[in-house]
Amino acid sequence: MTLREVDTPEPAPGQVRVRVAAAGTNAGDHHLLRGSPWLVRPMAGGMFRPKIRILGGNVAGTVDAVGDGVTAWSVGDEVVGELSSHGYGGFADFVCAPAEAFVARPGAVPAEVAAVVPTAGITALQAVRDKGEARAGERVLVVGASGGVGTFAVQIARDLGAQVTGVCSGRNADMVRSIGADHVVDYTAHDVTTLGEQYDLIIDVAAFRTFLDYRPIVAPGGRYVLVGGTPKWLYQAMLLGPLVSARSDRTFGFFIVQPSTDDLRTLLQMTAEGRLNPGIDRHYPLEEVPDAIRYLETRRARGKVVIDL
Repeated sequence: MTLREVDTPEPAPGQVRVRVAAAGTNAGDHHLLRGSPWLVRPMAGGMFRPKIRILGGNVAGTVDAVGDGVTAWSVGDEVVGELSSHGYGGFADFVCAPAEAFVARPGAVPAEVAAVVPTAGITALQAVRDKGEARAGERVLVVGASGGVGTFAVQIARDLGAQVTGVCSGRNADMVRSIGADHVVDYTAHDVTTLGEQYDLIIDVAAFRTFLDYRPIVAPGGRYVLVGGTPKWLYQAMLLGPLVSARSDRTFGFFIVQPSTDDLRTLLQMTAEGRLNPGIDRHYPLEEVPDAIRYLETRRARGKVVIDL
């Protein structure tokens, strides 16, 4: 990755140009950068060389110009955007995208906080609420509870009235408790699959082991939802999950997020009301985006990493 001066983009018909105040980073950024796993290469527009030249799928900023036919936004509007379906481009001073990619930023939510919500927040919301169908009173286990998606998943499950157990390293235990986990399991000291507890829903953000290991701790009628992690175990869940589910009263599923402005509005409203706290681990300036990506790749980030512009 290199820092360059490029021409300021001009909005096409139906697009708006946003002056970026902050950009959120996500695992998708380093997957697209590295071209790994191979499944992301068609998403990046090329098997051997990416066509996406500027990464950054989550932004918060101010509408700076509007293209022909745009009536939903005016210059000066404060917006938040999820751009993974619209060419990315958020790691820059300005970005152009279709008007429908953006939602209004509530005044109570600072730009740097709003910028980290879209991808991780929508992923967690759809995994917990929609795919996992979490309900009040259920026991929910979040594996990888201290990461970007995991911290959202813990809070969303709690907001839905579930009893939440988070799996993380001991150094992150206090942070995971502070965002609402009722119980925390330190994976460096204990194997959660051997502790004798069962859960109605398991959200596996880490996927450092086969989903088959979790079968004994999925309660009757329970659900296991794999969100992300090691490609080997992701592929296994995609292929074997439906077969194992068909022979059991438990379901084992693989989940892929679908961009949704309705869900983004819901998450921003929850944040404005104090029901959701999108924790930020580190801030980086635009010229240090490569360092931010390297830090993400360590898998040691507690919460989210934001680029300040």
